[in-house]
Amino acid sequence: MTEIVTSILAFIVALGLLVAIHEYGHFYVARRLGVKVLRFCIGFGKPIWSRVAGRDPVEYAVAAIPLGGYVKLLDEREGPVSDEDLPRAFTQQTPARRIAILAAGPAFNFLFAIAAYWLMFVTGVVATKPLIGVVEQGSLADRGGVRSGDEIVTVDGRKTPTLMDAQLGIVDTLVSDGRVPMTLGGEDGSLRRVELVIESERSEYTEDLAQLLPKLGIQPWRPVLPPVLESLSPDGTAASSGLLSGDRILEAEGEVVADWSGWVAFVRQRPGQTIDIVFDRDGARMEMPLEIGRVETDEGIIGRIGAGVHVPEDLYERVLTEQHYGPVEAIGHAARKTWEMSAVTVRLIYRMLTGDVSPRNLSGPINIAQAAGYTASAGLAAFLNFLAIVSVSLGILNLLPIPMLDGGQIAYQVAEMVKGSPVSERTQLIGQQVGIVLLLLLMSFAFYNDIVRLSG
Repeated sequence: MTEIVTSILAFIVALGLLVAIHEYGHFYVARRLGVKVLRFCIGFGKPIWSRVAGRDPVEYAVAAIPLGGYVKLLDEREGPVSDEDLPRAFTQQTPARRIAILAAGPAFNFLFAIAAYWLMFVTGVVATKPLIGVVEQGSLADRGGVRSGDEIVTVDGRKTPTLMDAQLGIVDTLVSDGRVPMTLGGEDGSLRRVELVIESERSEYTEDLAQLLPKLGIQPWRPVLPPVLESLSPDGTAASSGLLSGDRILEAEGEVVADWSGWVAFVRQRPGQTIDIVFDRDGARMEMPLEIGRVETDEGIIGRIGAGVHVPEDLYERVLTEQHYGPVEAIGHAARKTWEMSAVTVRLIYRMLTGDVSPRNLSGPINIAQAAGYTASAGLAAFLNFLAIVSVSLGILNLLPIPMLDGGQIAYQVAEMVKGSPVSERTQLIGQQVGIVLLLLLMSFAFYNDIVRLSG
């Protein structure tokens, strides 16, 4: 229940912030160009709060449905305009000035992404290196020459200091022509070039981008934790049975316990049972019966003993890297990161239209809310990264040439500049109707994907 509440609150905060920034772009540029703003609203539907303020009065409002927002400008097409205010109407501006106002919303989303990445890099962000753990025998990666213990140094010539950089590089290169050239660093420090060649349907590998590496036959490196107990819960069966922090499990029911994940799996499968264990305590080999508790979860009833794992301090040194730059240096890295994310997003959208990338990757409000909750719980850097990615996506989405979006309205202004007269109201009305249908279809499909992910 706590996770659901966190996800909802994080979703509202994230979307409200990004929509406010987008709409403020329109608001700021319109005011700077002398266009009268009537209302600045976050959300759709009936306002739940509103206030009129400013020397040039503007109504500021928050509406009930937090899935967007709008800035209402003075427009003679929507009602009578006094002769005094007519020069300040949106329709009275030149096409170039109208384009500036329309493009300002997406532009502010990109600027926010740069600011978010800048803050992330200045405060420092710890990321996972692209180290390869298990390579599935006979898989595409295995046939291409990828080996366990390798580190992905570059993908198609682009440096990949983090696992996310490597994943984005592989996705971007894969969907272009099905070939993924990589430079790998071996455990002995040597470098070698390999190339993965996908001869089957590329869309099969992109149905779930989070599962791309496993589909290629690659499991990222994960540390192997020894089965040493720590942080025992006072009401857990481990403590009540006499186990202590620092005990190392050696055997359970005659089976050797090699690592912590194997021990957890063993316990989960035996709710309510009493098992015989052998453990090491300060160098002494000891035996005792251990009762396993029963816990009801969404997955059913599982076994649990109420003990955490001891994590050695140097365990993650090999797999983690920190990206930390000074305030000036971080500007360039933030701008470059925003550009890379924008370019990858545009190419993925294009490849969805051509069928090379599965449209199942479209995310709706449920998936975004889950990601918002997870990243908010993971810390400031993770949440900033999430905000930057969604802000870039929001900027690009609004630049699509769909009549209901900024991109479609910009297209009308460009058409007016070319033909020398405004696009007819009938054409705009038809475009608006088509735009509504397209957006409803897009939102419905994204929502459907969310439901499939939840049920799957």
